[in-house]
Amino acid sequence: MIKISNLHVPLSVADTSLNELAAKKLKIPISDIKEVKYLKKSIDARKKNDIQFVLTLAVALKNERIILKRFSNNKDISEYKPFSYKIPSIVSFYSTRPVIVGFGPAGMFAGLFLAKAGLKPIILERGASVVERKKAVDIFRKTGKLDTESNIQFGEGGAGTFSDGKLNTGINDPRIQYVLETFVKHGAPEDIMYMAKPHIGTDYLVDVVQNIRRTIEEAGGEVKFGARFSGYETDKDNALRSVLYVHKNITYSISTNKCILASGHSARDVFRMLKNNNVSLTAKNFAMGLRIEHSQKDLDVCMYGKYADNDALKAADYKLAVHLPNGHSLYTFCMCPGGEVVASASENNRLVVNGMSFHARNGINSNSALLVGISPDMLDNSDPLAGMILQENVEQKAFLSGGGDFKAPVNLVGDFIENRVSTSFGKVKPTYTPGVKFASPNEYLPDFMVETLRMGIPEMGRKLKLFNDPEAVLIGVESRSSSPVRIIRNELYQSVSVSGLYPCGEGAGYAGGITSAAVDGLRCAEALVKTLK
Repeated sequence: MIKISNLHVPLSVADTSLNELAAKKLKIPISDIKEVKYLKKSIDARKKNDIQFVLTLAVALKNERIILKRFSNNKDISEYKPFSYKIPSIVSFYSTRPVIVGFGPAGMFAGLFLAKAGLKPIILERGASVVERKKAVDIFRKTGKLDTESNIQFGEGGAGTFSDGKLNTGINDPRIQYVLETFVKHGAPEDIMYMAKPHIGTDYLVDVVQNIRRTIEEAGGEVKFGARFSGYETDKDNALRSVLYVHKNITYSISTNKCILASGHSARDVFRMLKNNNVSLTAKNFAMGLRIEHSQKDLDVCMYGKYADNDALKAADYKLAVHLPNGHSLYTFCMCPGGEVVASASENNRLVVNGMSFHARNGINSNSALLVGISPDMLDNSDPLAGMILQENVEQKAFLSGGGDFKAPVNLVGDFIENRVSTSFGKVKPTYTPGVKFASPNEYLPDFMVETLRMGIPEMGRKLKLFNDPEAVLIGVESRSSSPVRIIRNELYQSVSVSGLYPCGEGAGYAGGITSAAVDGLRCAEALVKTLK
């Protein structure tokens, strides 16, 4: 096929016009076109009076080689070679079943790979199935009654299931194509294959993760819910011999010499257990901060101008970062257009918030994490868990600032900049439940973070006029954007301390979102299979 890049078209162009657009660009009769499909579709909103789509297309046509030769000097026209991802089939004599800890994106795709390879993996997930998990999440959001084992952080699909389902990533890996194809095959919207900022939405993800689990089970894999990983056993050479888990207060053992550890960034008991067992860990860069909520309608007008009500455009989003004189940086992360801020705690007496939206992104507010980067050299000690301990302290203070019962501390942007506590809301009403209480971030965030937020928000307002709207709402605390710990692994993807143990995904410190975690799950599964004779 031929790839056509950088094709600028007006918003009024319909999908049915793709053949005509391709023929015009290649200067050939439309009858020569066999097939056209999107490879990428993005929005160019730099000129508010002329917003356009920018397309990349794959075209199948007659005489492709002749056309490629004709446009050999045109960088926007090139050969398209789709990536093909193949999973090997392992011979049946290998009888030891590998174990996977965690059924988030990393564990899910590792499980899918190993199941299709014929290895019948056993997957341990401490939380519930996504249907039961959703019930627990709904109860928590309505009443503040938390299930510490099945919540927004723990359960089928991982933390990403109750988020915006964003799939954009900073990594460049051909496996991404397979990840997206797998999501679509299991019920995700087809536009994630080509949208520049693809997202699935929580409403779709609930079905998608169940469908992937069923595929794993049909291939011989097994998912055990309510099964909390509690430890492991090794032989005299520190090679994995068995994995331990707890189900309904009873400890079970599974004999295995291969375990992919994808327990997620919130499994703090796992980090502590590994440290106590002298597994090599290190502190890594992470970030904490707040969520900021704006009116989605105002954001659309700010970003799209006269096109704000154009049906061809989705809810507007943004991505901002500023470097400040105090030596720190402030950046937005996990921006949820038309979404809501959700209660995301996994421990009692500790408050955590996150962003979520459905596929339609049709809520009245937008929200985004507003984060300050934290590096290991900024922490008080050399303990590899120092960042995690800081997270715990901040979450506990935020819980107290909210008045208990998982009410979140909130403050308006204008009042925060002026260093005062708000007393009433303006046009932006917070979407967080089970409730909010006015409180200053000074009460629960470290001083350097408060200073960075207070300096950075006006700077971001210079880049995006709406951003420092005095009536925008700040909600604390966003503390689980990434893992503060890395479980050190070698070039074989195995722990440097325990052979046969594969630290994997975001919790192990090797990914930063749904897509990158899924890709790391595939990498670890590939590495595991390569060790089999």
